[in-house]
Amino acid sequence: MSKMKKFEEADADDYAALGLKSGLEIHQQLLTDKKLFCRCPVREYTDEYDAEILRHMRPTLSELGEYDGTALMEFKTRKDIIYRIDDQTVCTYEMDDTPPFELNRQALDIALEITMLLNCKLVSEVHIARKQYLDGSIPTGFQRTTILGVDGSIPACGRDIGIIQLGLEEDACREIRDRGHTRTYRTDRLGIPLVESVTRPDMKTPREVAEVAQRLRWLVRATGKVRTGIGAARQDVNVSIEGGRRVEIKGVPRIPMIPLLVHNEAYRQKALLEIAEELKRRGITGKTFSCSKHRITDILKNTQYSPAAKSIAGGGEIGAVVIKGYRDILPVKTQPETTFAREISDRVRVIACLDQLPNITHSDTGGETFSSAEWKRIKNKTGCAEKDVAVVVWGDSTDVETAVNEIEIRARESLTGVINETRQALPDGTTGFERILPGPDRMYPDTDLPPLAITEERIERIREILPPTPDQLEQEYIKIGLRPGLARRMSISNNRQIFDFVSSTVNSHNEELAFIILDRITPALQEGRLSGFSRERFRKTLLEMDRHKIPLDALTGLLEKLFSSGETDPVAVISKIQLLGDKKEEDRALDYLKSLEIPDIDRDKLKDHLTGSLVSHYGGMVPGKRAGEIVEQFMAKELKTG
Repeated sequence: MSKMKKFEEADADDYAALGLKSGLEIHQQLLTDKKLFCRCPVREYTDEYDAEILRHMRPTLSELGEYDGTALMEFKTRKDIIYRIDDQTVCTYEMDDTPPFELNRQALDIALEITMLLNCKLVSEVHIARKQYLDGSIPTGFQRTTILGVDGSIPACGRDIGIIQLGLEEDACREIRDRGHTRTYRTDRLGIPLVESVTRPDMKTPREVAEVAQRLRWLVRATGKVRTGIGAARQDVNVSIEGGRRVEIKGVPRIPMIPLLVHNEAYRQKALLEIAEELKRRGITGKTFSCSKHRITDILKNTQYSPAAKSIAGGGEIGAVVIKGYRDILPVKTQPETTFAREISDRVRVIACLDQLPNITHSDTGGETFSSAEWKRIKNKTGCAEKDVAVVVWGDSTDVETAVNEIEIRARESLTGVINETRQALPDGTTGFERILPGPDRMYPDTDLPPLAITEERIERIREILPPTPDQLEQEYIKIGLRPGLARRMSISNNRQIFDFVSSTVNSHNEELAFIILDRITPALQEGRLSGFSRERFRKTLLEMDRHKIPLDALTGLLEKLFSSGETDPVAVISKIQLLGDKKEEDRALDYLKSLEIPDIDRDKLKDHLTGSLVSHYGGMVPGKRAGEIVEQFMAKELKTG
């Protein structure tokens, strides 16, 4: 097996050699007052709940009379689904006890606006479909969804990146716990409108995937009509390499995680393809594949291997699967610090619900598990020959039965190399099995809602209010004097409207004003230090500062004083503030410096130290440049030596 390349060492040529292709599915919540198919309000997430509802999910046939593979997989888990409901944010529609309301028109308009920003071709009619979800994340067992546009593109990575489609759909519940056969959700997120943007697999390196994700994030935020914060946006990343298949990394919470996840998935697929080639070389094919399943509890009743011993003590069973010809396959490295055995362990964890790790061991493991004598007994009873591998699993009797079947399935799948699946993003940049990748059989028309025409009048009304894209804004900001880097930052800032509102009405230098808004005002707002802030009061403050010839350096301290004093009039606040604008106040500043204990440090460092002390003494109201001039006077007069 070839060596896996580290992320820091790989370059574009390495990914080209792998034949890496990657695409994105970006889910973004919309900023609406109500949910998508009911009239429940959209509120902040909460840990409080008023009741619990228990559900069990069962698969249904598609329009073609077939079952979706993902639905069948979820059915095998035999999960109890518990919903914790808050009566302020959920209703009988979401519990599937009443039909849906009409589609939220506010959400539709915002989604159409985003569709146009992605240069998609708009549909003429909205048709609602049902998409099966048997993991319990939606109490009805399906999500209502619709497509609004297709065949779009955005500029990124020096070229146009294709957009396959944009859909509008209802968000799912928040999972808060998944242990054994019980999964628990909160319903406060359920039903919130969101858009799903699906790109073509046009990205060729992991960093390109992150760049496109950022571009899409900036683009939808340009509307000012999407939610922000934890959980408001989620990324699914599709990855494949030459000879592999599409694998979806689900629910990546942060864009900076994407490059490492894509890199590790690419090399995971390479390792899986090499495993398939090795098995082929050994003469193992779909026709010759062979394994046997066994109950071996009786020969391990006195084992000292803790996980198995605990299972037996609790009334559990131990099973074994012997996979013919698979010796040395399970230890093959597929991800950093991860081997192919993890592929089997994950399948047992998710489908058999044996989630106390370790949940399996095997005869090729190098760690301490069963004793050599116990392994000899296992091999003798199961007929495990020298070229075979024995995989051992323990737990509840029914779960072990499910597990040994899944071990066989995953071992057989290794003959094809890479399988279509959805994988969970883990914090260390690796991934774990989540479910079989859903297919088209889980989609079918919704019969509760009629088609909705997208009229020319609606399209034109939305087109008239389309915001400029971040690229367009960046060029406009450069024209009014911002440097390119600062212009880019402002074009994607949530507070750019503040800059747009005041820059045309005050005489301040635009670049200095942009810097202060981005690096001082924005953090102060995020930290809650400017309660009561408004753009109009901000504009009046700037005008009053301009009238009094107060430099912008004093702006942050002035705003904090203004918005914490209870005063609403900037004129009244500024008139009470002592500034270093006359000789009398300068003398007071010099007296303050004289009162300080002078540290024995380098003269340049001392100047910075005293300047910072003076600015702090005046509550940030002294411009740094002016404070530095006074410190220089003080040092020249009082500190002539040293």
